[in-house]
Amino acid sequence: MSDHAALLASIAVLIVIVFILTLMLIRRRRTYAEPLIDEMEGHDFEFYCAELMRDNGFHRVEVTRGSGDFGADILAVRDGVTYAVQCKCYNAPVGVHAVQEAAAGRDYYDRMVGAVLTNQYFTAPARDAARKLKILLWDRDQISRWERE
Repeated sequence: MSDHAALLASIAVLIVIVFILTLMLIRRRRTYAEPLIDEMEGHDFEFYCAELMRDNGFHRVEVTRGSGDFGADILAVRDGVTYAVQCKCYNAPVGVHAVQEAAAGRDYYDRMVGAVLTNQYFTAPARDAARKLKILLWDRDQISRWERE
């Protein structure tokens, strides 16, 4: 093998290694991007959700105080509609209690719409309760949509 051929072979191997490392890095970033919300503390998650809402057309977005929030973590307005949002950063599906809190928050703060925003999904009883209490359910798919927009 000539020196020229050896040099070309070395360059080809180097290019393949760089390509493989780049793919691994891209996969790692995709894997870790979304789960970061799963690692947030409750109040950090509330501020993150408030920022997402601001970035997606809500205004007058306000995070309520940490304890004694009467069932609403975020108050906001969009297209003339007022919202009271209960945030839940859980490691399991969200149940009925969060829906009840959102309904209480909507009524306490005299808002038009109540919603629960979570990094997870909702149980079937929570979805049933939300239908009856007229509460919006925003799960991790909604967060992903807002993050992309």
